[in-house]
This record gives sequence, C-alpha cells and structure tokens, in this order.
Amino acid sequence: MILSENIKITKEGIVFTDKHGRVLPFGIALRKVSDRIFSWWMDFKLYLIHLVSETIPSHNFRKFVFRRAGVKIGRKSVIHMGCRFFDPRGVMIGEDTIIGYRAFLDGRALLRIGSHVDIASEVLIYNSEHDINDQYFSAIEEKVEISDYVFIGPRAIILPGVKIGYGAVVAAGAVVTRDVPDYAIVAGVPARVIGERKNKNLKYILGRARLFQ
Repeated sequence: MILSENIKITKEGIVFTDKHGRVLPFGIALRKVSDRIFSWWMDFKLYLIHLVSETIPSHNFRKFVFRRAGVKIGRKSVIHMGCRFFDPRGVMIGEDTIIGYRAFLDGRALLRIGSHVDIASEVLIYNSEHDINDQYFSAIEEKVEISDYVFIGPRAIILPGVKIGYGAVVAAGAVVTRDVPDYAIVAGVPARVIGERKNKNLKYILGRARLFQ
C-alpha cells in the first residue's frame, strides 16, 4: 500500500524513501519530516518578511521586523524596499551601510557585510549553490564576507565562498566568483581586476537614505 510518494506499507512494515527512492532508516525519516515542517514554517515566515519589505515605506519599521527575524543590523544602516532574504538569521550588516532596492541577501551560510558598504539596487549575494558534479545535485554552502567601504554596483552577483576586500569596487553587472583584493576594481563575467581605487584613506559616511524607499 502506498500512503504517499515517500511512505509505503509492505510485508516487512512501513518503508520510508527519499525523493531519489533511497530507503531511509526510521530515525533519519523522522528527522526529514521534522526538517520539512520547519522548512514550511520558514517559508511562511519569509513570506511575511517579504510582504513587509515590499509594502511598508518606513525604514525603521522594516529594520524592526528584519531584526526580529534574525538579521543583525548595525547603527544607521538602511535596507531599501524590496530586499529579500534566504534565512535572515545568517545575515550580519555593519554600521552606516546601505542595501539597495530589491537586493537579495542569502543567509543559509554566514553573510557578513561590513560598515560603510554601499550595495546598489538588485544586487544578488548567494552563499549556497548546487554541486553540478554530484549525482544527487547536493547543495554546497560557503560564507561570504564583504569588507568595510566596499561599493557593489547594480545587478552584480556575488557567489558563495567569496571575500571582497577593504575598499574594493564591484562594477555593475559583474559576476564575482573569486576573492577580490583590497581596493581592487573588478568587472565582467566572471569578474576580473581592471583597476585599483586610488584613494586609500577612506573616511566617508554614507548618511541617511531617501525617505519612503
């Protein structure tokens, strides 16, 4: 008898399988059921967070909700409307940092963003990806670190395991697949060093964000 796609009753008893059809011991099956229920709760929680992010034009209220969800946000940092998360608990943001409109911040592994960082609109930062060489297409998680005084241009993509050095600049539309040295300017797909920031004595403050955005 088949109770569901992954639960069957046989002469030997109840058999649990994963999505690949592999038989699972009862303990592992129970843990997977628990994980699935927790995943449903997290999906609903993300829905509520994103609803606030998309519709509430108050920086302070959005930050209150994001902090309650687990995002660590430093003083005077701002997250613009439309920002989306994947597990907010893994996201750490320093002071006086601006996260642009419709950015995506992945918290499945640690995402540490420094202070005085300017992240433009629609930047995507991932710290989890599938292993294309694994027969089960398993996920690989690696932390991402963005140092102080970094600027990331619109629609850039930062991939897992990357560290962006102090004062570095990532050009618009770049896809960053490897570490970026301090003060380097990178561009392209994949991103490569095309120059260096001339001023090494960075002291600027980004200041307040525009209202109702």
